[in-house]
Amino acid sequence: MTPSSDIARLLEIMAALRTPKTGCPWDLEQDFASIAPYTLEEAYEVVDAIERGDLADLRDELGDLLLQVVFHARMAEEQGAFAFPDVVEAITRKLIRRHPHVFGEAKDLAPEEVKTLWDAIKREEKSERHRARETMGHAPEPHDAGFLGGIPTALPALTRAQKLTAKAAKVGFDWPDAAQVIDKIHEELEEVKDASSSGERDRIEDEIGDLLFSVTNLARHYGIDPETALRRTNAKFERRFGAVEEGLKWQGRRLDDASLEEMEDLWVQAKRSERGA
Repeated sequence: MTPSSDIARLLEIMAALRTPKTGCPWDLEQDFASIAPYTLEEAYEVVDAIERGDLADLRDELGDLLLQVVFHARMAEEQGAFAFPDVVEAITRKLIRRHPHVFGEAKDLAPEEVKTLWDAIKREEKSERHRARETMGHAPEPHDAGFLGGIPTALPALTRAQKLTAKAAKVGFDWPDAAQVIDKIHEELEEVKDASSSGERDRIEDEIGDLLFSVTNLARHYGIDPETALRRTNAKFERRFGAVEEGLKWQGRRLDDASLEEMEDLWVQAKRSERGA
């Protein structure tokens, strides 16, 4: 078996890995559920490569993500459900259908008109899926019911919160401006303080969840992706904490030898250094 740029070779390799007796023992014991965490992990690694601007790494990570698609398709084919070509046909059909302004007669649309048309087509597709499930005797998916249905529960919580509020906003269930969302955040923060004084863990968790949800809503009002914003802050925290650790090393000391005040001083220095102060 030799490497190739042809997708057929990747499908052959996956089939070989899943062939009983001669395949890979680890690959053979996997199922959709056991592979799902790897699928999410590979998607995040693609995003990480993009954010680092590492195109060589992006090439490799996209390959790893493609492998996940091929892996799931192979397992479905073994069950007689569908195969990789069916996956390709489904996405090409969807892209053609959702872009009538490119592949159909709806020409010269403004960006906002394209978005409106896209939403209308998605609603039509959702109705068709529901009818198909009913015809096959399947119950509707729990997360697919109601106006807010169709937003996957497996999404990162911040992303899902943003999508929930964005969808509700389409029917006018939204704060008119960001200032009102900020007021709501202050209100939620006060409720966190009240819950904290009670010492009730469930209540504290509930109020912190409300606070995070409101902050996510604020990000949406400013057109900011909360996951991206938090990833940037995570990276900033790592950089500055690393500077604190490095500063202590120069003093011949370790983190657990330093007081909070000493670490805070080094943190402020790192912060100023980043800002060029």
